[in-house]
Amino acid sequence: MTSPLTKAARHAQIAAILAQQPVRSQEELAELLGQRGVRVTQATLSRDLEEIGAVRLRSRDGVLVYALPGQPGPGGVSGVAGALAGGPFAPSAADPAARLGRLAAELLVSAEASANLVVLRTPAGAAQLLASAIDHAGWPSVLGTVGGDDTVLVISRDPDGGAELAAALLRLASRPAAQTSGRR
Repeated sequence: MTSPLTKAARHAQIAAILAQQPVRSQEELAELLGQRGVRVTQATLSRDLEEIGAVRLRSRDGVLVYALPGQPGPGGVSGVAGALAGGPFAPSAADPAARLGRLAAELLVSAEASANLVVLRTPAGAAQLLASAIDHAGWPSVLGTVGGDDTVLVISRDPDGGAELAAALLRLASRPAAQTSGRR
């Protein structure tokens, strides 16, 4: 993956690291960013963490780690939403796969594919919410999404994967949320 060295790209790299592994200190985060080719000063990193809303929470093993609002994190951290709802030891209520299943069932009106593109239709004002849920579900077959007002463009990694991806999303929308925890 290639990312420009913009502030937004740096914020995305930080968020990705915090979602993938427990990070106990800014020094550790700076080192992990450095391994990705991103060099940052402690002052910049401190500002970045504040700007993206990162907070320190106690993980299930009692260690303080950085977490992002509403995002399930590694090492037993539920994210800020889960921590505020039931304490830092509460399981996450925001499982990304379950959330995608629930939102697809509620919002997906239609799905059409062409080559590696899928066009999803939603009610007015709902496309960005569905696009975000797709992005956070972490499906390996999804390169990314673009959400408008009532239309989501989903881009498949496979040059001919649009039809399969559209079918998977339609299947997901037609099943109960409890059955939507698998990755596509």
